[in-house]
Amino acid sequence: MISALIAIAVLLAGAILLIGLRRRAERDIAVSARDAVITGSTPVAPGDAPDASSALAAAEAVGSAMIQAGYSVETIQDVLGDIASVNGLPESEVLVFPNALLVSARGSGQHRTGAAASGDGQLLLSQIDEVQKTVDAARTGILDPRSTIERIERIRRMTPTYGRVLRAIGYAFLSAALSVLLGASWTGVALAAALGLVTGAALLVSERLPRRYGALITVAIAFSVALVVFSLLRAGFGSGILAALFAPLVVLLPGALLTTAVLELSTGHMISGAGRLASGAMQLVLLSAGIVTAGALVGVPDFDFSEHPDLLGPIAPWIAVAVFGVAISVHRCAPRRSLPWILLVLYIAYAAQVLGDIALGGVLSAFVGALVVTPVTALVARQPSGPAALVSFTPAFWLLVPGALGLVGVADVLGGDAAASASLVATLSTMVAIALGVLAGSSFSNRMRRPAL
Repeated sequence: MISALIAIAVLLAGAILLIGLRRRAERDIAVSARDAVITGSTPVAPGDAPDASSALAAAEAVGSAMIQAGYSVETIQDVLGDIASVNGLPESEVLVFPNALLVSARGSGQHRTGAAASGDGQLLLSQIDEVQKTVDAARTGILDPRSTIERIERIRRMTPTYGRVLRAIGYAFLSAALSVLLGASWTGVALAAALGLVTGAALLVSERLPRRYGALITVAIAFSVALVVFSLLRAGFGSGILAALFAPLVVLLPGALLTTAVLELSTGHMISGAGRLASGAMQLVLLSAGIVTAGALVGVPDFDFSEHPDLLGPIAPWIAVAVFGVAISVHRCAPRRSLPWILLVLYIAYAAQVLGDIALGGVLSAFVGALVVTPVTALVARQPSGPAALVSFTPAFWLLVPGALGLVGVADVLGGDAAASASLVATLSTMVAIALGVLAGSSFSNRMRRPAL
């Protein structure tokens, strides 16, 4: 009851604030669209003859950066289509895959076709924010193709906002906060923080290694975390430390990848959706293999992995949301100005999910959370100091992520548990619920787009 009352209060306060922000955005949108400039940029001149080669290079640069940032196929196709049109090539065609794209720049008697692969690794949140600014400018003609390519190159060379030590510490707090949300005891929170510090450091070191070592690193991290947790369980620590098994693995869990796969499959992008689904499933298998191996080595007591006891009281999760927001902003190097907005989105997402869980149950609570968060992030992105929608949506999504539940199901399957299919079905249902929530929320978000210049 206390959590429900807090959730209602948070949503009411958030609604009042968002109504004020919407009215402010409606007053400022025409001015900001008319006066939008980027220092050192060269706009597209209406009288310039179309240049298919330059437009193709710009589309390849923007498309590969958006793939690396995690945008959906449909969003990338819309953006690249707008870039082609504003550069006088409206007949251009784009084919986007999860890690590459094909672009055919056509129009005015010109025809150039090219392919580009996405870069290695994920972009940081500060880089994603800059990519979105570049996208908004390029698709409306504020940036010409040459300026667009130069900005994308600068974005890829950006120095992280925070150093590696702070980012590792941020991951430790991120892990601790998530363990509170998963129902850990104080011992479990401390253990999650310690394992999170080690995991965060390992992930930062692995960024410098070739991609071919990624599978080995994933298995090694999962094995190490599971070995420590299972050993302590065998030593007599209670189920309150069980959350420490999943909290340090949050970045490795493919919840976003799997949900995007469901979203793309439901919108007809079969190749991309199937590719992401296969990649996400493989990531779950690798994580589960590490956990199962540790369990076979140490032995696992008979615990219910889906049990989340409320050991720290009803107030602790609400404090943990703030800690989570700050920690993930540090670890993923979000722009400093975006922190208040990220916290606002996180609290609205968590409050919506809490009330959805009370009213509709766990799976549909994910739908409610995604339905509410999607238009909120779009509205936040319209504020002068607001970050790109994807920057504020990504942390909120990790509160809805179904990956932990799916990891349990795959681990049970590999361990020979015939009842694990229930966990896998629940995971699929959660992914579908989030995807439908995003689709429904997008219908509201589309009304908040900036007008074309």
